[in-house]
Amino acid sequence: MQEQATDRAGAAVVLDDLAEPRFGREAQELLGSVESIAELCPLDAGALHAQASAELGLDDFGPRDYLGRMDLLLECYRSLPGLSPAGQVNLYLQFLQLLKNRLLLADLLRREPAVLETELVPPVIIAGLPRTGTTHLQQLLAATGLFRTLPYWESLEPFPLPTERGTEPDPRIARTAVAMDAMYTALPHFILMHEMDGPEHVHEEIALLANDFSTMYFETLTDVPGWVDHYLSHDQAPHYGYLRVQLQALQHMEGSSLRGGRRWLLKSPQHLEQLPVVAEVFPEATVVITHRDPAHVVTSLATMVAYTERMFRAAPLDPPATGRRWADRLGVMLDALLRDRDVLGPDTSMDLPFDTFMADQEGALERVLALAGEEFTPSARAGAVEYLASHARGHLGRIDYRPEGVGLDPDELAERFAPYSERFLAHAG
Repeated sequence: MQEQATDRAGAAVVLDDLAEPRFGREAQELLGSVESIAELCPLDAGALHAQASAELGLDDFGPRDYLGRMDLLLECYRSLPGLSPAGQVNLYLQFLQLLKNRLLLADLLRREPAVLETELVPPVIIAGLPRTGTTHLQQLLAATGLFRTLPYWESLEPFPLPTERGTEPDPRIARTAVAMDAMYTALPHFILMHEMDGPEHVHEEIALLANDFSTMYFETLTDVPGWVDHYLSHDQAPHYGYLRVQLQALQHMEGSSLRGGRRWLLKSPQHLEQLPVVAEVFPEATVVITHRDPAHVVTSLATMVAYTERMFRAAPLDPPATGRRWADRLGVMLDALLRDRDVLGPDTSMDLPFDTFMADQEGALERVLALAGEEFTPSARAGAVEYLASHARGHLGRIDYRPEGVGLDPDELAERFAPYSERFLAHAG
C-alpha cells in the first residue's frame, strides 16, 4: 500500500502520500463502484428531501429553520474545488441520513409527546481539542458502567425505522459494521489515528448535533470556509437544545431499561468553544477539559484531516493548506476557551492536562468521578482496569506525525499558542 511498513512493536507509519493519495486494489474497486452512482446523488436539497420522505413515508422534518443552513452547506460542498464523484456520493448519503433522522424524531415526538418531559440528569461532558485524550478518557469512563453512552451505530441512526423497532439484533448495528469495513478499506491507517472498537464503540454526540445542520463536524470533512464563517457567527444554543431533545428521545425509548447508568456521558471538541452554551443548555453538568501541547495537537489533527480528505477531493491535495487552516481554526477555539473558561465554576469543572492524565490514569479517573459525585465502586474500577489492560497507548501501532508534512513550524506554533500554554500547561504536574 502506502508508507513504510509498521508493526505494533514500534515502527511508525509515515504518511507520504497526503498530496497524491495511493489506494490499494480493494480500495480502488470500492471507490470505483461508488463513483459509478454519483449522477444519482445530486447535492440538491429538493432531491434529498424527496428521497428521505419516499424511503420512510414521512414528510415532517421538524422545525424548518435548518433549511437555510442545509442549503449553505450544500452550496459550499458543490463549490469545493476538486470534489470527487466518491466525495459527492459520500456527502449525499450523509445528508440523506441526517434528514431521515429528523423525520424519525419528528414522528416520535408526534406520537409520544411525553419525550419532552423526560428528565435528564446533569451529564458528564468532556471538552478538549482533538488529540488531547478526550476519546481515551471517554472510553475509560464508559468502561466503568456508570454512564449512559452513545455507541457509534446509534450516533449514526439514533431512531429506529418503524419496521425495525424491537428487532434483535438491531439492524442498525449490521449497517454500521458494513460502513466501517468500507471506511477502513479506503482509509486503512485511520484506526491508528482514532481507534474505534467496531459499531459498539462509544462515540461522541457531534453526530447528533449534525442532525440540526449546525456543528463544526462539517468542516472536519474538508475546506468549507463559508460554512465556518456562518457557524462561528451564530448562537449555537438552539442546536444544543435540539441535541438535548434527541437525548431525551433516546432515553425515553428505553423506559425503565435505561442502558448503562442514569446520566449521559458526552464528549466533543466542539464544546471547547461553546462553554457558555453548554452551561446554558446543560446546567449543573460536570465538565472535564483536557489539555495538551497545541503544536502536537495541530500537527496530529491536520495530518488526520489531510489523510481523510482523499475521500472527498481528487488529487492533487494541498496538505500545507490543511495545516494552515487548522492552525488558524484551533487558534479560534483556544481563544474562546481563554475567554470563557471561567463561565464554569470549580465545583462543576476541572482541567486535565494530557501528561497528568497519562501519568496516573486511574487517579485521574477517580478525580473525575469524585467531581461528578459518582462512587468509584469495585465493579466500576474493575471495568476501568480491564479497559486499560487491553488499550495500552499505541497498542495498534502509531503514526509518525511530521509538522513539515502539513506545512507547520513547531516554533511558530509554540509562539502563537503561548497564552494558552502558559495558563493551562505551564504549571501542570
